Amino acid sequence: MPATQLGCHTIGSHGIKLARFHLYDWIILIFLAVVYGLSNIIEPFHRFVGRDMLTDVSYPLKGNTVPFWAVPLIAIVLPWVIFGGIYFKNKNVYDLHHGILGILYSVLITAVITDAIKNGVGRPRPDFFWRCFPDGKNFNNVTGDVICHGERSVIKEGYKSFPSGHASAAFAGLGFLAWYLAGKLKAFNREGHIAKLCLVFLPLLVASLVAVSRVDDYWHHWQDVFAGGILGLTVASFCYLQFFPYPFDADAIWPHAHFQQLAESQSNSNAAVALRDTSPMLDSMESGRRL
Repeated sequence: MPATQLGCHTIGSHGIKLARFHLYDWIILIFLAVVYGLSNIIEPFHRFVGRDMLTDVSYPLKGNTVPFWAVPLIAIVLPWVIFGGIYFKNKNVYDLHHGILGILYSVLITAVITDAIKNGVGRPRPDFFWRCFPDGKNFNNVTGDVICHGERSVIKEGYKSFPSGHASAAFAGLGFLAWYLAGKLKAFNREGHIAKLCLVFLPLLVASLVAVSRVDDYWHHWQDVFAGGILGLTVASFCYLQFFPYPFDADAIWPHAHFQQLAESQSNSNAAVALRDTSPMLDSMESGRRL
């Protein structure tokens, strides 16, 4: 069903009205962003690390193949570009707004949950040894626990292995995009065009490569990225289905709000037609009463 049946509801014509209707959603979104920021200040739980555990946490301290600043670009900005391109083609502000709002919720809810678990679990990263002991000298001979003398911020990050934030954010954003593309391409319309699925799986492939890079860089154990990926994809699914139909529905191409507005417009149109049709009869009856 083309967006033109809505009379091309654009940002200029319906954007402010739509934003006001979802004002509380945007306020909660800002609140989530603040919570996420505060969660990075909290000192994570320092899990016990004994001498016999060093084998699993003595990998080299490396940089990031995918930098932290690149994750929002991959998980949020890239999908926004696609949302914007579809908007400029179809002029459906409901689709643009719900795509932007949905993916922001997907990533921020995932980020808050991820950091809460990170701080609560306090699992050492695979490179924890060199974060804790940059000079290679280690351990308290009395307690058997580590006494770190590295840089405080580096040690703090060393206790945040589970789950992977890169993996969860990538799957939250790109998982949402995969759902979105499945709906737009009508990937499950039973016509058997398997090529459509290649486009649907492409964002998931990118997310998987981001996750794998965290193991290659020795910032995470494989369980960390697996759990992060599952978490991000689960939240993305809930957020997408809050705004859009299932991809295999006949109306999968547009959000629920599009069809609600279409029904409202049709109802108003029918009421106007009924009023116009009854006006001559009412005028005739009024004339009869005057006579």
